[in-house]
Amino acid sequence: MEVTFRESWGIIHGMVFGALFLLSFSGGLLALYGLRPDWMTTRGLGEAATKLKVWVWSMAIIAWGTVLTGTYIVYPWYRAKPPEGTTNLAAYPRSFLLANPGAAGWHSFGMEWKEHIAWLAPVAATIVAYVVSKYGTELAEQPQIRKAITWFLVITFVTAAVAGLLGALITKAAPVL
Repeated sequence: MEVTFRESWGIIHGMVFGALFLLSFSGGLLALYGLRPDWMTTRGLGEAATKLKVWVWSMAIIAWGTVLTGTYIVYPWYRAKPPEGTTNLAAYPRSFLLANPGAAGWHSFGMEWKEHIAWLAPVAATIVAYVVSKYGTELAEQPQIRKAITWFLVITFVTAAVAGLLGALITKAAPVL
């Protein structure tokens, strides 16, 4: 089995960053859920807040890495225009999809959604990381703020999941070779 240069970037963008994102999300969600004053000592809250910061900043950095590699490395290969007169469009995923009426929806709906929704994940993750850094252990005593950033964590996950799923399905239909 041989992996091309472009495929290796697709693997880094989707699978490596995707797996790391899932790990950091689950760690951040668990740490945030456990940040409660009636469950821990003062020292325990401090340690939990530090772990939470590490998880959510990791998640934000990974989300930015995913979006930036997708937008500036993988996506230009997807959108490359074939030379005039090209009949085999397999190396030009966007053109390949649009040339096939049965597959055109993968671009017109799937990729258009993916392009936009993917950018919400790092923005929401950065909001969570900032709020966690600003409030730290005070989050244990602020259930409303904790609940709000839990929703931002969920938004981060859902937008990343939708973008990842669409990306996987589009890659299945028209891989970036």
